[in-house]
Amino acid sequence: MPAHILLINHEFPPVGGGAATAAAQIAREMARLGVRVTVLTSAHAGLPRREERDGYVVERLAARRRRRDSSNILEMLSFLFSSLVWVLRRGRARRPEVCLAFFGLPGGPAAWLLRKTAGVPYIISLRGGDVPGFLPESLGRWHLLSGPVIRFLWRRAEFVVANSRGLARLALRSAPWQAIEIISNGVDVPPAAAPDGRGRAFAAEGARLISVGRLNAQKNYPALLEALAGLSQAGWRLEIIGDGPEGERLRALAGRLGLSARISFSGWLDRAELRRRLAAADIFVFPSIQEGMPNAVLEAMAAALPVVACAVEGCEELVADGETGLLTPPADVEALRLALARLLADPALCRRLGLAGRARAEERYAWRTTAEAYLRLCAAANRPAARAGH
Repeated sequence: MPAHILLINHEFPPVGGGAATAAAQIAREMARLGVRVTVLTSAHAGLPRREERDGYVVERLAARRRRRDSSNILEMLSFLFSSLVWVLRRGRARRPEVCLAFFGLPGGPAAWLLRKTAGVPYIISLRGGDVPGFLPESLGRWHLLSGPVIRFLWRRAEFVVANSRGLARLALRSAPWQAIEIISNGVDVPPAAAPDGRGRAFAAEGARLISVGRLNAQKNYPALLEALAGLSQAGWRLEIIGDGPEGERLRALAGRLGLSARISFSGWLDRAELRRRLAAADIFVFPSIQEGMPNAVLEAMAAALPVVACAVEGCEELVADGETGLLTPPADVEALRLALARLLADPALCRRLGLAGRARAEERYAWRTTAEAYLRLCAAANRPAARAGH
């Protein structure tokens, strides 16, 4: 097992979304297993440039990132440049044995340069937006320009990893020659995820719906609001946790649909508070139209919530339709409305689906299992024979 792993991700808690959470959990579990881990990520206002947490070290590099919840191409490129400078100035002195880069871009070039200058093998962990074909409406032009660089980095990596079968299939469309490993995301299952009262009846004020995700086009929140506007049931409230460029538009849409009194927008919450909100909810809704493997859905399953989600790659792997939740065709407002109506009419069904989802999360998805899978690849990448092959 490698003694020291460098993990590169341009976003890391409290900055970023699901990929940031995954990186933090994997780093934590690797550290608990006795591995020295250094995380290279973006600086952000108010965050220390260097800190120790959960047994590993975080180094934050200068980057022009303005928002905690999202970054644009130029901001990611600024991290790419800073990470290359870090490799040239400090990479050899830090002496990592293996580099694990989340996202082929912007993290991959620094991993490749570290290999060229210090012989450190690297692994690319695909997360979604770094895969050509992911969200083509918004990322198509970027992938057209960056695709050759992405495939160059994949070819020279010891391993390329996807977090779901669907993301692996998408990557193979643009690089059919590429061998791709699959390592799922994980989740921490709390010891008492389901409140005793959940499932016998909803609270007096109605069912508590909750959704977690970036407020952007990918997450498809307008379809959710339109579905809710057509519900015949009156007893429900929705909390949306997250932030992003679509926030003001969604608030305005909720107002036009007459839903403002029933929908609250809570912004980003820390993990402890997020768990409290999930534990207090009755139904989790996730209308996203494209995913790798969504941590938000895993967190909901761990909290024993029934999940209503679109039948897209990633979600289809997590949610067993009719067993742990309900899947609907992507962007089908009427199907989403019918699924919500079905659960709102049957608290006992909500409880049954939620408990089955929690059992599935506990059995199949644990961060320790995810970290151990990455460590096995890191050990294989660090063998002299593997390094000699590139």
